Amino acid sequence: MIEIRWHGRGGQGAFTAAKILGAASLIDNKFSLAFPSFGPERRGAPIQAFNKIDGKAIIDRSEIKACDYLIFLDESLFSTDYLKDLKDDGIALINTATPEKFSAFSQIQTIDANQIALKIIRKPISNTAMLGALASISDDVSLSSLQQASDLYLSAASAAKNQLILKESFEYFKEVR
Repeated sequence: MIEIRWHGRGGQGAFTAAKILGAASLIDNKFSLAFPSFGPERRGAPIQAFNKIDGKAIIDRSEIKACDYLIFLDESLFSTDYLKDLKDDGIALINTATPEKFSAFSQIQTIDANQIALKIIRKPISNTAMLGALASISDDVSLSSLQQASDLYLSAASAAKNQLILKESFEYFKEVR
């Protein structure tokens, strides 16, 4: 089972990203769960969202402790303590404009997702850019499925622009490697 934990702030779209990823997994003929964990909803408050993806039905609906991927929509939420939550071959994916701060850690990948979003939608909403990056660094979801699934959770105008964000962030890691 692939287990993903999203860290974001209220209003950044972490749970929306988890739902899009869950729907994309279904398109890829996998079983999936997407669920949030947050207290009183307010913009800016730290939240977590979770995905579980598997080739068979998922029975365990508990929060994820050992992660294949940790995704941080806001680098201020990251702490090196979270790295102990990664499985042996797990990856932390961090949205940051200063990747050099994380260069000492082999299990961390970085992308300036805010910059990609600003260029396309003129807002620093990084959730779909992080999804595209995830698709690029893993074999667990396809870009085309993410693009299809974005239509389910975003308005038509927003989905079209976010599909561009997905593609650009996906290609970012293809160029970096």
